[in-house]
Amino acid sequence: METKLEVTEILKRYSADIDQEMNRALETVDPETLLQASEHLVKAGGKKLRPSLAILSAEAVGGTVKSALKTGAAVELIHTFSLIHDDIMDQDEKRRGKPSVHVIWGEPMAILAGDTLFSKAFASVMQSEDDGVTPELILPALHTVVDSCVKICEGQAMDMGFTERMDVSEEEYMIMIYKKTAALIAAATKAGAILGGGSPEQVEALAEYGRLIGLAFQIQDDYLDVASSEEDLGKPVGSDIVEGKMTLLVVHALSQASEEDKKRLHVILKEDGDENVSEAVEILEKYGSIEYAWKVARENVNLAKELLINNLDDSPSRDALFLIADFVLERIN
Repeated sequence: METKLEVTEILKRYSADIDQEMNRALETVDPETLLQASEHLVKAGGKKLRPSLAILSAEAVGGTVKSALKTGAAVELIHTFSLIHDDIMDQDEKRRGKPSVHVIWGEPMAILAGDTLFSKAFASVMQSEDDGVTPELILPALHTVVDSCVKICEGQAMDMGFTERMDVSEEEYMIMIYKKTAALIAAATKAGAILGGGSPEQVEALAEYGRLIGLAFQIQDDYLDVASSEEDLGKPVGSDIVEGKMTLLVVHALSQASEEDKKRLHVILKEDGDENVSEAVEILEKYGSIEYAWKVARENVNLAKELLINNLDDSPSRDALFLIADFVLERIN
């Protein structure tokens, strides 16, 4: 728990400045209804993990908080935009403990709110010049952020396509979670390193660090869905199984299982209701798929930490990046 507390303190350190930048980015939005819908999830909070990673990456290569602050805010605006649109697609009625945007304002306004956040994010990156960042650094940072947005859409489309299939390979799954989840985290660390004036080697190392902890972050969600308690999760255990999702655990089990177990897992994943979730979990346990997911996540985090050791000088910011990598694993425990 100590790591979790330390990470919470690190994220709090930047939270107020990030909030200020996000509010500044949205303050000119008109009419009022669109402003309220756009601000709804921003005001609901969130850990601010991605923008903090952008700032820490800038500091870790010798840059300042200010150099990456507007781009950090941009990354959080993009993350928030994706949540609004995800809630519409999944028909989820709650987010961050509050009603989803589409529940309060309707789907058309929610789509517009997401689009507004998306557009304001790019304006925020470009306004980094106001903080003394040169256009030579802003342009590649902007390119990095834009590229991650395309990947988010590709990843979401892949994920949707997987629900119709039972032959998803582990390689396909890893590409999907990279695009859907890890790409924006990698964009935060890479853009931060660029804006902080890092060397090409440092920029690449921090981009890869972001990719690896992003993959681990998603895999631990897969893992926790069956290896945690309902109290800790805040939702029923096995909800991914009920929804028929292709998680790493399922992909691994389907690749290892006997024909009989494979067919049974297929049937359970296609069912409505949760009465056979425990049977599906037994199949996952039988083929070591739950332990396998944990192992893959741990390997990714260890590789991410090695990159920090090999490419960055010792500093409080590097220590913070270490702690965040460990925090990803602590959530698995």
